[in-house]
Amino acid sequence: MIDLVARQIQILRAIIEEFIETGEPVGSETVDKKYNIGVSPATIRNEMAYLTKQGYLIKSHISAGRVPTALAMKLYINELVKEKELSVADEVSVKEKIWRYRNQMEDLLRETAKVLAEKSQALGLAVTPDGNIVHSGYANLLSMPEFYDISLTRRVLQMIEERSVMNEIFEKSQSENPVKVVFGQELGNSELDPIGIMFVELELPAHPCRFAVLGSKRFDYPYILPMMKYFKGLIESMVD
Repeated sequence: MIDLVARQIQILRAIIEEFIETGEPVGSETVDKKYNIGVSPATIRNEMAYLTKQGYLIKSHISAGRVPTALAMKLYINELVKEKELSVADEVSVKEKIWRYRNQMEDLLRETAKVLAEKSQALGLAVTPDGNIVHSGYANLLSMPEFYDISLTRRVLQMIEERSVMNEIFEKSQSENPVKVVFGQELGNSELDPIGIMFVELELPAHPCRFAVLGSKRFDYPYILPMMKYFKGLIESMVD
């Protein structure tokens, strides 16, 4: 755990969850009114200033609020998020859709990208054993306010067509967690700041490959994290 006290973590979590819900910069007034922090608005403002200084928040250009950084989002994913338990219906529907392709690796990954896109409401990706990248769910991007920016959408679509670029992005995550995350803020191009990429590496000796979801960094992490872990375990158990 990073060197933050419980109150700072509580405030940071509130800001992250509010940002994920609304997509808007979060001010101290919102944290005070909506979340039961138990301290004065002045104390919340002071703690937000401290969290900004420590690199967990950045000031918005359009309001007095703050936005969580990639550092904060990774802390949230690795330490703070409360994952949901997948329903039996979710597990059964996933298994039914991909089971028939268990002996056809290319088709299995293609279908995985499609089902991931449906479940995440984002762009589903899969990197096949020969390095090709298959995609599904382009229309999902257009339902996210961040992708109303045509320059961001164009850059993302160009990026996913470049095998070498995507491989570089995947290599940026050194996390030991089964689901790895790379945020646009880490990619050296401010246009990509709004995006997030979540991916897993399949441990298949004869078939090194990955699958991923790409979209706004405001993913439904409590749901998508366990969903991707389920996909990983299911595919690894299906393919020998």
